[in-house]
Amino acid sequence: MANTYVATSWRKYAWLATGIALGLFGTNSEWSIPIAGWLFSIGLMRFTRSSGVLAGLACVGLSATATTIVYVAAAGQLGVLPILLGCLVLSLILSIPLLVDRLLFRRLTPFLATLVFPAARVAVEFLVAVISPLGTIFGPLAATQSANLPLLQTVSVTGIYGISFLMAWVAPVVNVALERRLSWPSIRAVALTYVSVLVLVLIGGGMRLAMAATPPSLVRVAGISASLAAEDRMRQINNFHTPQVLPEQKPTLRKAFAVLNDDLFARSRIEADGGAKIVAWAETAAVVLNEDFAVFLRKAQDLAREKQIYLDMGIAVILDGQPHSRDIAVLVAPDGQVLSTFDKAHPVPGMESLRPGDGIVPVSKTPYGRLANVICFDADFPRTLRTHADIMFVPANDWKGIEHTHAANAVFRAVENGYSLVRQTSNGIAITVDAYGTSLARTNYFSTAQQSMVVSVPTRGTWTVYGLVGDLFAWLCVTGVVGLAALAVFRRIGHQG
Repeated sequence: MANTYVATSWRKYAWLATGIALGLFGTNSEWSIPIAGWLFSIGLMRFTRSSGVLAGLACVGLSATATTIVYVAAAGQLGVLPILLGCLVLSLILSIPLLVDRLLFRRLTPFLATLVFPAARVAVEFLVAVISPLGTIFGPLAATQSANLPLLQTVSVTGIYGISFLMAWVAPVVNVALERRLSWPSIRAVALTYVSVLVLVLIGGGMRLAMAATPPSLVRVAGISASLAAEDRMRQINNFHTPQVLPEQKPTLRKAFAVLNDDLFARSRIEADGGAKIVAWAETAAVVLNEDFAVFLRKAQDLAREKQIYLDMGIAVILDGQPHSRDIAVLVAPDGQVLSTFDKAHPVPGMESLRPGDGIVPVSKTPYGRLANVICFDADFPRTLRTHADIMFVPANDWKGIEHTHAANAVFRAVENGYSLVRQTSNGIAITVDAYGTSLARTNYFSTAQQSMVVSVPTRGTWTVYGLVGDLFAWLCVTGVVGLAALAVFRRIGHQG
């Protein structure tokens, strides 16, 4: 009997170790492996289902801690304690569905029991995205699947949460099969249901891609970031390190910023002469003192009129008081009219001191479709990006350590809402994708001294179910978890009676 227990215990901890090891690569970090996101919960669930609640809680804590350390280390922020602690809290919250499954799976029919974990996982991911200041940048299982185009089409109906549901559903299905010793008659219904749903999703996604209409027209867009030479010259002139601008520093700052801004205007002219009809700058590509902003804007308007282009500018406006700056995107039309000014709605927690904007995405009707604009981290909030546009501009500024993952996260917003997305990025990966997530262009800031992304972009988007119903699928999962928990309680009361 003791030998049997030891053998069972050894296997249980082997499953735990496997789950934790796969979980290190199952989140959307620079070190992620897409298949690991499908598999890591199998081992963790195998452990929690064969252990007591306290042991399961310890498993959750251990797994969450390991995953968080790897995620934050991959992002190059391991020494930033607030970020580490914040991600650890979120990771623990995202592990709660394992405990929910542990409490309910024996009190439901085998098929219903398999729905507890995926529904709970989606519910928690959704609530974290809505409530936390990190949006979907940390947590969703689906975030590792942006390159799987047939699967990616699911988000046009369910949002990112439909993919997370399918990925989480694997664990209880496999666990049912293992608990029933792979006896086909007893697992047939569960296995066939899951496989059928997954196959239908992939076939449906493939058909959506195959049936996508040819764009009726394209527009040449040039995304630019300031050259490394201009950035270096600006830093050589501006050697101030005070948190607030002092009056005596302004002449030097004005000279330093002019180097950067003149470089952007000159490169915009070059791209316009090359045929670009829209020129898009990266986030805070230009820097200007608040009292100089009107003069700067007139210069941009003159350029747009002269070259007959739409000029989409990412600008840091330096203020005298608190907060120290505004992070804005300004769209200027070929006639010089300012079509929109958008303040970043979601500053990065602990890293940006900005007064956030209202989050209302401006949409401008143009001959090249409906043009919309947000800024960088805003694209990690699905509700903010849910708008009716044809081309969404996302000026961004990343850092080495999140360049691939942050670009990948924006792809989901394009497919969810049916628009092309142009994400010009400093210190990261600039991308353009169409309304189906297909890559149209991609450039790496770190591999060139003068980053440009020139691409032909469809001027018309497409409608999506998600665009109409929003996060309905996520709310259904929230309701489903409550319903399954209530059913489990009623069944237990009935058995006791």
